[in-house]
Amino acid sequence: MPVEPLVCAHTATRVSSVLHRDVKHFGKQHLFDGSEETCWNSDQGTSQWVTLDFPRPVRVSQLHIQFQGGFSSRLCTLEGCRTGEELVKISELYPQDSHAMQISFQVEETVLDKLKITFGSSTDFFGRIVVYHLGVLGERL
Repeated sequence: MPVEPLVCAHTATRVSSVLHRDVKHFGKQHLFDGSEETCWNSDQGTSQWVTLDFPRPVRVSQLHIQFQGGFSSRLCTLEGCRTGEELVKISELYPQDSHAMQISFQVEETVLDKLKITFGSSTDFFGRIVVYHLGVLGERL
C-alpha cells in the first residue's frame, strides 16, 4: 500500500482552542503549513483536540507529530468514524516530551472519513499543547 499525506486543502480541520483566540499567530492552519516558525498553540485546559474531516474515505496508517518540548501530550487518543457514525477508539499513542519530530506512530489501519486526536495529558502545568507539525499518512480510497 502506498503511504501518502492525507490532509489536503479540502480537509476540514477543527481544534479545541487557540491561545488567547489569536488565530492569526497560533491557529490550526499552522499544523500543516510546513514552517518551522509557526505552530498551533492551544489555550489552557485539559483534553485539547484536533479533528480532521476528510473529503473522501481514507485508510490511516501513520501519524507524525512535532510538539514543543514542555507543551506536549503524554497520551494521544485516536478516534475515527465513517460519515454518519459515532467516533470509536482506534488506538492510544504515548509521545515523548520532546521538540523532535516523532515519526511513524503506527496506527491500526482503519477506513474512516473523520479522525479525532485527543491530547489527554499535557506536560504543561496549565494543559496547553503546542504542535509545530501534524502529519496523517495512509491511503486515499
